[in-house]
Amino acid sequence: MSTSRIFNRLALAASLALALSVGAFGQGALAQSAATFRDIHVDVQPLRANAGDPTATWVQQDLPGQLAQALAGRITRDGAPLTVRIDYLTLGPPTGEMLHASATLDNILGVAVINGHETPIRATTSFYTNPIAQTMIEQSNRDRVAQLSQALAYWIAHGAYF
Repeated sequence: MSTSRIFNRLALAASLALALSVGAFGQGALAQSAATFRDIHVDVQPLRANAGDPTATWVQQDLPGQLAQALAGRITRDGAPLTVRIDYLTLGPPTGEMLHASATLDNILGVAVINGHETPIRATTSFYTNPIAQTMIEQSNRDRVAQLSQALAYWIAHGAYF
């Protein structure tokens, strides 16, 4: 084999090794760039003032667990504290008058606070009316609040806000 062929093969092997090491290093850097959290606190006092109970109680029951589950891989001793303050939650009319196909929009809005930095947060879900929901209004509303909490936890965990 000629010297130039050996040199080309060595150069190719070195390039591949460099590409693999950069790829592995880059993956580690990406994993470390995601925010980590020490603890999670959910504040529903503004929601309680705006929407009252049982809505605020439902969010207080659902959101901490959903956030803990969604952020499970990002809870560390050295992470920042995460406070999620929920200010508003609106359920669209149960008649589905806002969208086509008997659907209406539900919204949850608030602020995520990490190390004193506030970031607005929001999630929206669609509710499709049905005869059972119209007869079991409280259970239907409870389910809608749970879906909103789950959607908000999903977007927070996937870095949609920070």
